[in-house]
Amino acid sequence: MTTTLPARPAPTGLLSARSAAVIAATAAVVAEHAEQVTARFYPRMLAEHPELLRVFNLANQATGEQNRALAASVVAYAVQLIDPDAPSFDHVMTRIAGKHVSLGIRPEQYTIVGHHLLAAVAEVLGDAVTPAVADAWAEVYWLFATQLIAEEARLYARAGVDPSTPTRPYRVVRRIEETDDVVSLVLEPADDASVPEIEPGQYVSLFVDLPGGDRQPRQYTVSSTAVGTRLQVTVRKVRGTGGNPDGRVSSFLHDQVGVGDLVDVSAPAGDLVVPSSDSPLLLATAGAGITTVLPIVEHIARTQPQRPVIVAHADRTAADHALRETVLHAGRQIDDFTRYTWYESVDRDDHRARTGLMDLTDVPLPDGVHVFTCGPLPFMRQVRGALLARGVPADHIRYEVFGPDLWAAPAAAGG
Repeated sequence: MTTTLPARPAPTGLLSARSAAVIAATAAVVAEHAEQVTARFYPRMLAEHPELLRVFNLANQATGEQNRALAASVVAYAVQLIDPDAPSFDHVMTRIAGKHVSLGIRPEQYTIVGHHLLAAVAEVLGDAVTPAVADAWAEVYWLFATQLIAEEARLYARAGVDPSTPTRPYRVVRRIEETDDVVSLVLEPADDASVPEIEPGQYVSLFVDLPGGDRQPRQYTVSSTAVGTRLQVTVRKVRGTGGNPDGRVSSFLHDQVGVGDLVDVSAPAGDLVVPSSDSPLLLATAGAGITTVLPIVEHIARTQPQRPVIVAHADRTAADHALRETVLHAGRQIDDFTRYTWYESVDRDDHRARTGLMDLTDVPLPDGVHVFTCGPLPFMRQVRGALLARGVPADHIRYEVFGPDLWAAPAAAGG
Protein backbone atom coordinates (compact mmCIF):
# COMPACT_ATOMS: atom_id res chain seq x y z
CA MET A 1 0.00 0.00 0.00
CA THR A 2 1.19 3.56 -0.71
CA THR A 3 0.52 6.77 1.14
CA THR A 4 -1.60 9.15 -0.92
CA LEU A 5 -2.95 11.53 1.73
CA PRO A 6 -1.17 13.52 4.42
CA ALA A 7 -1.39 11.93 7.86
CA ARG A 8 -2.70 14.36 10.44
CA PRO A 9 -5.00 14.31 13.48
CA ALA A 10 -8.69 14.52 12.66
CA PRO A 11 -9.92 18.13 12.53
CA THR A 12 -12.20 17.42 15.45
CA GLY A 13 -9.54 15.47 17.35
CA LEU A 14 -11.65 12.32 17.11
CA LEU A 15 -9.30 10.01 15.23
CA SER A 16 -6.09 8.98 16.97
CA ALA A 17 -2.83 10.07 15.37
CA ARG A 18 -1.73 6.44 14.88
CA SER A 19 -4.98 5.56 13.09
CA ALA A 20 -4.83 8.76 11.04
CA ALA A 21 -1.47 7.66 9.64
CA VAL A 22 -2.80 4.20 8.78
CA ILE A 23 -5.95 5.59 7.14
CA ALA A 24 -3.85 8.01 5.09
CA ALA A 25 -1.77 5.08 3.87
CA THR A 26 -4.66 2.77 3.06
CA ALA A 27 -7.61 4.99 2.07
CA ALA A 28 -6.89 4.80 -1.66
CA VAL A 29 -6.69 0.99 -1.64
CA VAL A 30 -9.83 0.63 0.46
CA ALA A 31 -11.63 3.07 -1.85
CA GLU A 32 -10.53 1.03 -4.86
CA HIS A 33 -12.02 -2.13 -3.35
CA ALA A 34 -14.90 -0.53 -1.42
CA GLU A 35 -17.67 -1.78 -3.68
CA GLN A 36 -16.28 -5.31 -3.52
CA VAL A 37 -16.28 -5.00 0.26
CA THR A 38 -19.90 -3.86 0.46
CA ALA A 39 -20.96 -6.45 -2.12
CA ARG A 40 -19.54 -9.09 0.25
CA PHE A 41 -20.85 -7.35 3.37
CA TYR A 42 -24.58 -7.28 2.62
CA PRO A 43 -25.06 -10.98 1.73
CA ARG A 44 -23.14 -12.20 4.78
CA MET A 45 -24.96 -9.85 7.16
CA LEU A 46 -28.43 -10.53 5.76
CA ALA A 47 -27.82 -14.29 5.75
CA GLU A 48 -27.06 -14.16 9.47
CA HIS A 49 -29.70 -11.53 10.28
CA PRO A 50 -32.62 -12.03 7.88
CA GLU A 51 -34.78 -9.73 10.03
CA LEU A 52 -32.86 -6.82 8.50
CA LEU A 53 -34.34 -7.68 5.11
CA ARG A 54 -37.39 -5.77 6.36
CA VAL A 55 -35.32 -2.60 6.75
CA PHE A 56 -33.15 -2.54 3.62
CA ASN A 57 -34.51 -1.60 0.21
CA LEU A 58 -34.08 -4.88 -1.67
CA ALA A 59 -34.39 -3.18 -5.05
CA ASN A 60 -31.34 -1.06 -4.28
CA GLN A 61 -29.58 -4.21 -3.12
CA ALA A 62 -30.32 -5.89 -6.45
CA THR A 63 -29.07 -2.97 -8.55
CA GLY A 64 -25.97 -2.40 -6.43
CA GLU A 65 -26.96 1.17 -5.58
CA GLN A 66 -26.91 0.45 -1.84
CA ASN A 67 -23.45 -1.11 -2.11
CA ARG A 68 -22.06 1.93 -3.90
CA ALA A 69 -23.69 4.35 -1.47
CA LEU A 70 -22.34 2.63 1.63
CA ALA A 71 -18.88 2.19 0.14
CA ALA A 72 -18.59 5.81 -0.86
CA SER A 73 -20.00 7.19 2.38
CA VAL A 74 -17.61 5.22 4.63
CA VAL A 75 -14.58 6.16 2.54
CA ALA A 76 -15.67 9.82 2.32
CA TYR A 77 -16.12 9.92 6.07
CA ALA A 78 -12.63 8.47 6.59
CA VAL A 79 -11.01 10.87 4.15
CA GLN A 80 -12.55 13.96 5.70
CA LEU A 81 -11.03 12.90 9.02
CA ILE A 82 -7.50 13.09 7.63
CA ASP A 83 -7.63 15.46 4.65
CA PRO A 84 -7.87 19.15 5.53
CA ASP A 85 -9.14 19.94 2.03
CA ALA A 86 -11.92 17.33 1.96
CA PRO A 87 -15.50 18.66 1.81
CA SER A 88 -17.47 18.77 5.04
CA PHE A 89 -19.33 15.55 5.74
CA ASP A 90 -21.79 17.12 8.19
CA HIS A 91 -24.72 17.53 5.82
CA VAL A 92 -24.34 13.96 4.54
CA MET A 93 -24.24 12.71 8.13
CA THR A 94 -27.46 14.59 8.90
CA ARG A 95 -29.21 13.15 5.87
CA ILE A 96 -28.12 9.60 6.59
CA ALA A 97 -29.36 9.99 10.17
CA GLY A 98 -32.72 11.27 8.94
CA LYS A 99 -33.08 8.30 6.61
CA HIS A 100 -32.18 5.90 9.43
CA VAL A 101 -34.74 7.46 11.77
CA SER A 102 -37.44 7.07 9.13
CA LEU A 103 -36.52 3.36 8.98
CA GLY A 104 -36.36 2.80 12.74
CA ILE A 105 -32.64 1.99 12.88
CA ARG A 106 -31.53 1.28 16.47
CA PRO A 107 -28.11 1.63 18.14
CA GLU A 108 -27.60 -2.11 18.64
CA GLN A 109 -27.85 -2.68 14.89
CA TYR A 110 -24.59 -0.77 14.39
CA THR A 111 -22.79 -3.58 16.20
CA ILE A 112 -24.12 -6.06 13.66
CA VAL A 113 -23.19 -3.83 10.73
CA GLY A 114 -19.71 -3.15 12.12
CA HIS A 115 -18.95 -6.83 12.67
CA HIS A 116 -19.87 -7.83 9.13
CA LEU A 117 -18.46 -4.75 7.40
CA LEU A 118 -15.03 -5.12 8.98
CA ALA A 119 -15.07 -8.87 8.32
CA ALA A 120 -15.83 -8.14 4.65
CA VAL A 121 -12.85 -5.74 4.50
CA ALA A 122 -10.60 -8.54 5.77
CA GLU A 123 -12.04 -11.03 3.29
CA VAL A 124 -11.56 -8.75 0.28
CA LEU A 125 -8.14 -7.30 1.14
CA GLY A 126 -6.72 -10.45 2.68
CA ASP A 127 -3.18 -10.25 4.08
CA ALA A 128 -3.07 -6.49 3.50
CA VAL A 129 -5.33 -6.10 6.54
CA THR A 130 -2.76 -6.21 9.30
CA PRO A 131 -3.87 -5.78 12.92
CA ALA A 132 -2.93 -2.09 12.70
CA VAL A 133 -5.04 -1.63 9.54
CA ALA A 134 -7.97 -3.51 11.07
CA ASP A 135 -7.82 -1.40 14.23
CA ALA A 136 -7.63 1.87 12.31
CA TRP A 137 -10.65 1.12 10.13
CA ALA A 138 -12.56 -0.18 13.15
CA GLU A 139 -11.87 3.16 14.81
CA VAL A 140 -13.19 5.00 11.75
CA TYR A 141 -16.30 2.86 11.65
CA TRP A 142 -17.10 3.38 15.33
CA LEU A 143 -16.54 7.12 15.08
CA PHE A 144 -18.97 7.14 12.17
CA ALA A 145 -21.46 4.94 14.01
CA THR A 146 -21.24 6.88 17.27
CA GLN A 147 -21.92 10.19 15.54
CA LEU A 148 -24.86 8.69 13.69
CA ILE A 149 -26.28 7.12 16.85
CA ALA A 150 -26.08 10.47 18.64
CA GLU A 151 -27.72 12.38 15.81
CA GLU A 152 -30.42 9.75 15.45
CA ALA A 153 -31.15 9.86 19.18
CA ARG A 154 -31.62 13.61 18.88
CA LEU A 155 -33.98 13.22 15.92
CA TYR A 156 -36.00 10.47 17.65
CA ALA A 157 -36.35 12.63 20.75
CA ARG A 158 -37.35 15.71 18.78
CA ALA A 159 -40.02 13.72 16.93
CA GLY A 160 -41.21 11.97 20.10
CA VAL A 161 -40.63 8.57 18.46
CA ASP A 162 -39.66 5.35 20.20
CA PRO A 163 -37.20 3.64 17.81
CA SER A 164 -38.65 0.25 18.74
CA THR A 165 -42.00 1.38 17.22
CA PRO A 166 -41.01 3.86 14.52
CA THR A 167 -44.24 3.71 12.51
CA ARG A 168 -47.94 4.34 12.97
CA PRO A 169 -50.86 2.91 10.97
CA TYR A 170 -52.46 5.27 8.46
CA ARG A 171 -55.61 4.62 6.45
CA VAL A 172 -55.93 5.46 2.77
CA VAL A 173 -58.90 7.82 2.48
CA ARG A 174 -58.48 8.87 -1.14
CA ARG A 175 -56.62 7.91 -4.31
CA ILE A 176 -55.88 10.54 -6.97
CA GLU A 177 -54.77 9.22 -10.35
CA GLU A 178 -52.39 12.03 -11.31
CA THR A 179 -51.08 10.46 -14.55
CA ASP A 180 -50.95 6.98 -16.07
CA ASP A 181 -48.07 6.03 -13.79
CA VAL A 182 -48.39 8.46 -10.86
CA VAL A 183 -50.90 8.16 -8.03
CA SER A 184 -51.37 10.28 -4.92
CA LEU A 185 -52.50 8.54 -1.74
CA VAL A 186 -54.21 10.69 0.88
CA LEU A 187 -53.64 9.21 4.34
CA GLU A 188 -54.97 9.89 7.80
CA PRO A 189 -53.91 8.32 11.11
CA ALA A 190 -55.81 5.17 11.98
CA ASP A 191 -54.90 5.44 15.68
CA ASP A 192 -57.01 8.60 16.27
CA ALA A 193 -53.87 10.62 17.06
CA SER A 194 -53.02 13.78 15.14
CA VAL A 195 -50.75 14.07 12.13
CA PRO A 196 -47.25 15.13 13.26
CA GLU A 197 -45.90 18.52 12.35
CA ILE A 198 -44.46 18.27 8.84
CA GLU A 199 -42.17 20.84 7.31
CA PRO A 200 -42.66 21.32 3.56
CA GLY A 201 -40.11 19.23 1.69
CA GLN A 202 -39.86 16.44 4.26
CA TYR A 203 -40.51 12.76 3.51
CA VAL A 204 -41.91 9.73 5.31
CA SER A 205 -41.19 6.02 5.00
CA LEU A 206 -44.08 3.77 4.00
CA PHE A 207 -43.77 0.14 5.03
CA VAL A 208 -45.88 -2.33 3.05
CA ASP A 209 -46.40 -6.07 3.43
CA LEU A 210 -45.96 -7.58 -0.02
CA PRO A 211 -47.35 -10.85 -1.32
CA GLY A 212 -45.06 -13.66 -0.27
CA GLY A 213 -44.45 -12.21 3.19
CA ASP A 214 -41.83 -9.58 2.37
CA ARG A 215 -42.06 -6.28 4.24
CA GLN A 216 -40.39 -3.37 2.49
CA PRO A 217 -39.95 0.35 3.18
CA ARG A 218 -39.79 3.19 0.68
CA GLN A 219 -39.38 6.92 1.25
CA TYR A 220 -41.82 9.35 -0.33
CA THR A 221 -41.98 13.11 -0.06
CA VAL A 222 -45.07 14.38 1.73
CA SER A 223 -46.52 16.03 -1.36
CA SER A 224 -49.29 17.94 0.43
CA THR A 225 -50.51 18.82 3.89
CA ALA A 226 -53.26 21.16 2.70
CA VAL A 227 -55.69 19.34 5.00
CA GLY A 228 -54.08 19.43 8.42
CA THR A 229 -55.58 16.15 9.57
CA ARG A 230 -54.16 14.26 6.59
CA LEU A 231 -50.96 13.87 4.63
CA GLN A 232 -50.45 12.97 1.00
CA VAL A 233 -47.72 11.02 -0.78
CA THR A 234 -47.34 10.86 -4.53
CA VAL A 235 -45.91 7.67 -6.00
CA ARG A 236 -44.53 7.18 -9.50
CA LYS A 237 -44.64 3.56 -10.63
CA VAL A 238 -41.09 2.42 -11.21
CA ARG A 239 -40.88 0.82 -14.65
CA GLY A 240 -38.26 -1.87 -15.10
CA THR A 241 -35.60 -1.27 -17.74
CA GLY A 242 -33.01 -3.56 -19.29
CA GLY A 243 -35.06 -6.65 -18.50
CA ASN A 244 -35.56 -5.75 -14.84
CA PRO A 245 -39.07 -6.02 -13.37
CA ASP A 246 -41.19 -3.06 -12.32
CA GLY A 247 -40.67 -1.76 -8.79
CA ARG A 248 -42.40 -4.09 -6.31
CA VAL A 249 -43.45 -1.48 -3.76
CA SER A 250 -44.54 1.22 -6.20
CA SER A 251 -46.47 -1.39 -8.21
CA PHE A 252 -48.13 -2.67 -5.05
CA LEU A 253 -49.18 0.83 -4.02
CA HIS A 254 -50.51 1.50 -7.51
CA ASP A 255 -52.26 -1.79 -8.15
CA GLN A 256 -53.20 -3.23 -4.76
CA VAL A 257 -53.68 -0.46 -2.20
CA GLY A 258 -57.13 1.11 -2.16
CA VAL A 259 -59.32 3.35 -0.05
CA GLY A 260 -59.70 1.86 3.43
CA ASP A 261 -56.42 -0.05 3.37
CA LEU A 262 -53.77 0.48 6.04
CA VAL A 263 -50.08 1.25 5.60
CA ASP A 264 -47.44 1.88 8.24
CA VAL A 265 -45.92 5.35 8.10
CA SER A 266 -42.86 6.79 9.85
CA ALA A 267 -42.46 10.21 11.38
CA PRO A 268 -41.42 12.89 8.86
CA ALA A 269 -37.71 13.34 8.17
CA GLY A 270 -35.46 15.35 5.90
CA ASP A 271 -33.81 18.75 5.87
CA LEU A 272 -34.87 20.15 2.47
CA VAL A 273 -37.12 22.72 4.11
CA VAL A 274 -37.85 26.38 3.42
CA PRO A 275 -35.75 28.79 5.47
CA SER A 276 -37.60 31.45 7.42
CA SER A 277 -36.73 34.48 5.28
CA ASP A 278 -38.36 36.52 2.54
CA SER A 279 -35.75 35.77 -0.13
CA PRO A 280 -37.08 34.80 -3.57
CA LEU A 281 -37.28 31.07 -4.28
CA LEU A 282 -36.52 29.07 -7.40
CA LEU A 283 -37.87 25.51 -7.28
CA ALA A 284 -36.17 23.53 -10.08
CA THR A 285 -37.32 19.95 -10.48
CA ALA A 286 -37.57 17.08 -12.93
CA GLY A 287 -39.88 14.07 -13.00
CA ALA A 288 -40.87 12.84 -9.57
CA GLY A 289 -39.00 15.78 -8.04
CA ILE A 290 -42.23 17.76 -8.49
CA THR A 291 -43.46 16.18 -5.25
CA THR A 292 -41.17 18.54 -3.30
CA VAL A 293 -42.67 21.60 -4.99
CA LEU A 294 -46.34 21.40 -4.03
CA PRO A 295 -45.90 21.44 -0.23
CA ILE A 296 -43.45 24.37 -0.48
CA VAL A 297 -45.80 26.38 -2.73
CA GLU A 298 -48.73 25.60 -0.39
CA HIS A 299 -46.66 26.73 2.58
CA ILE A 300 -45.62 30.00 0.94
CA ALA A 301 -49.21 30.67 -0.15
CA ARG A 302 -50.41 30.21 3.44
CA THR A 303 -47.66 32.05 5.26
CA GLN A 304 -45.81 34.43 2.90
CA PRO A 305 -47.96 35.13 -0.17
CA GLN A 306 -45.84 38.20 -0.93
CA ARG A 307 -42.66 36.09 -1.33
CA PRO A 308 -41.56 35.69 -5.00
CA VAL A 309 -41.60 32.08 -6.21
CA ILE A 310 -40.36 30.67 -9.53
CA VAL A 311 -41.28 27.08 -10.39
CA ALA A 312 -39.21 25.43 -13.14
CA HIS A 313 -40.03 21.82 -14.04
CA ALA A 314 -38.86 19.37 -16.70
CA ASP A 315 -40.64 16.17 -17.71
CA ARG A 316 -41.05 13.81 -20.61
CA THR A 317 -44.45 15.09 -21.79
CA ALA A 318 -47.36 17.08 -20.42
CA ALA A 319 -49.14 13.77 -19.75
CA ASP A 320 -46.27 12.73 -17.44
CA HIS A 321 -46.27 16.02 -15.50
CA ALA A 322 -47.89 15.09 -12.18
CA LEU A 323 -49.40 17.66 -9.80
CA ARG A 324 -49.21 20.38 -12.45
CA GLU A 325 -52.68 21.83 -11.96
CA THR A 326 -52.50 21.52 -8.16
CA VAL A 327 -49.24 23.47 -8.08
CA LEU A 328 -50.70 26.15 -10.35
CA HIS A 329 -53.81 26.43 -8.18
CA ALA A 330 -51.68 26.98 -5.07
CA GLY A 331 -49.42 29.36 -6.99
CA ARG A 332 -52.33 31.63 -7.86
CA GLN A 333 -52.49 32.56 -4.19
CA ILE A 334 -48.92 33.95 -4.33
CA ASP A 335 -48.51 37.58 -5.43
CA ASP A 336 -45.39 37.00 -7.54
CA PHE A 337 -45.53 33.46 -8.96
CA THR A 338 -43.85 32.43 -12.21
CA ARG A 339 -43.61 29.04 -13.85
CA TYR A 340 -41.44 27.59 -16.61
CA THR A 341 -41.90 24.13 -18.10
CA TRP A 342 -39.77 21.97 -20.37
CA TYR A 343 -40.98 18.76 -22.05
CA GLU A 344 -38.91 16.40 -24.14
CA SER A 345 -41.89 16.21 -26.46
CA VAL A 346 -44.26 19.21 -26.60
CA ASP A 347 -47.84 19.04 -27.81
CA ARG A 348 -48.46 21.79 -30.32
CA ASP A 349 -51.41 22.99 -28.23
CA ASP A 350 -49.19 23.58 -25.19
CA HIS A 351 -47.83 27.00 -26.12
CA ARG A 352 -46.30 27.75 -22.69
CA ALA A 353 -43.97 24.75 -22.59
CA ARG A 354 -40.46 24.70 -23.98
CA THR A 355 -38.98 21.75 -25.84
CA GLY A 356 -36.03 19.77 -24.56
CA LEU A 357 -34.11 19.71 -21.31
CA MET A 358 -34.31 22.46 -18.69
CA ASP A 359 -32.28 25.51 -19.68
CA LEU A 360 -32.10 28.25 -17.06
CA THR A 361 -29.74 30.55 -18.95
CA ASP A 362 -32.47 33.03 -19.93
CA VAL A 363 -34.82 32.66 -16.95
CA PRO A 364 -34.89 35.97 -15.03
CA LEU A 365 -33.45 35.47 -11.54
CA PRO A 366 -34.14 38.00 -8.80
CA ASP A 367 -31.32 39.19 -6.56
CA GLY A 368 -30.69 36.97 -3.55
CA VAL A 369 -32.60 33.99 -4.99
CA HIS A 370 -32.43 30.72 -3.06
CA VAL A 371 -32.75 27.50 -5.04
CA PHE A 372 -34.30 24.15 -4.15
CA THR A 373 -33.71 21.42 -6.72
CA CYS A 374 -34.81 17.80 -6.87
CA GLY A 375 -34.48 15.18 -9.56
CA PRO A 376 -31.94 12.80 -11.07
CA LEU A 377 -28.30 13.53 -10.26
CA PRO A 378 -27.35 14.48 -13.86
CA PHE A 379 -30.26 16.95 -13.89
CA MET A 380 -29.12 18.54 -10.63
CA ARG A 381 -25.54 18.79 -11.87
CA GLN A 382 -26.79 20.67 -14.92
CA VAL A 383 -28.99 22.98 -12.84
CA ARG A 384 -26.21 23.73 -10.38
CA GLY A 385 -23.69 24.44 -13.14
CA ALA A 386 -26.05 26.81 -14.94
CA LEU A 387 -26.87 28.71 -11.76
CA LEU A 388 -23.25 28.97 -10.60
CA ALA A 389 -22.36 30.35 -14.03
CA ARG A 390 -25.00 33.02 -13.48
CA GLY A 391 -23.55 34.02 -10.15
CA VAL A 392 -25.87 32.20 -7.73
CA PRO A 393 -23.75 31.35 -4.65
CA ALA A 394 -23.27 27.64 -4.03
CA ASP A 395 -24.66 27.97 -0.52
CA HIS A 396 -27.92 29.27 -1.99
CA ILE A 397 -28.47 25.97 -3.83
CA ARG A 398 -30.05 23.13 -1.86
CA TYR A 399 -31.07 19.73 -3.16
CA GLU A 400 -32.93 16.51 -2.48
CA VAL A 401 -31.80 13.13 -3.78
CA PHE A 402 -34.18 10.19 -4.18
CA GLY A 403 -32.49 6.86 -3.46
CA PRO A 404 -29.48 5.74 -1.43
CA ASP A 405 -26.83 7.91 -3.12
CA LEU A 406 -26.77 10.68 -0.51
CA TRP A 407 -22.98 10.57 -0.62
CA ALA A 408 -23.01 11.75 -4.23
CA ALA A 409 -25.27 14.71 -3.65
CA PRO A 410 -22.66 17.32 -2.66
CA ALA A 411 -20.76 16.86 -5.90
CA ALA A 412 -24.01 16.84 -7.81
CA ALA A 413 -25.76 19.77 -6.28
CA GLY A 414 -23.49 21.89 -4.22
CA GLY A 415 -24.70 20.96 -0.76
